[in-house]
Amino acid sequence: MTAPNPPAPPAQPRNPLHGLTLEAIVVALVAYFGWEELGRRIPVRCFTSDPSVPSSLKFLRKTPWAREKVEGLYLFMLREQRRGQARRDA
Repeated sequence: MTAPNPPAPPAQPRNPLHGLTLEAIVVALVAYFGWEELGRRIPVRCFTSDPSVPSSLKFLRKTPWAREKVEGLYLFMLREQRRGQARRDA
């Protein structure tokens, strides 16, 4: 007798982080803010001292509180981009 398949995870159509990798989030933040501003907003060494995407990913994967800050800043960036787009469309 085989075990039933586990239920599929629920779809998250309204979650802007759903389906994004941590790498995609970090790359988008660096493109939007730059390393210097990112280090000012989230003062961790991986953003302020010889920053790179690989070193940031290594740190963020081990440090839940820093990852939460990065995800929060990413959501803030998305809101800012939407506001800017709405102003241009008006």
